[in-house]
Amino acid sequence: MMYEEILIRTDVKNINYINQIMEGYEYLGVVTTVKDAVGVLRIRTTPDTYQEVQGILENLPISIEYVELK
Repeated sequence: MMYEEILIRTDVKNINYINQIMEGYEYLGVVTTVKDAVGVLRIRTTPDTYQEVQGILENLPISIEYVELK
């Protein structure tokens, strides 16, 4: 199964909110925490849903930042 992933950082208090949003969209993206202490999340998508998930994230009324893990 091919998938893409989106890595974001947000305030820790927003982690559950983002997870609930993805659940509400019938799991277009599956959220897992990478570094929960600093609010880094991995959202796994398919190549077909990647851009849709990105659009959802960018329109949320919270602050997110795209990150790359090193």
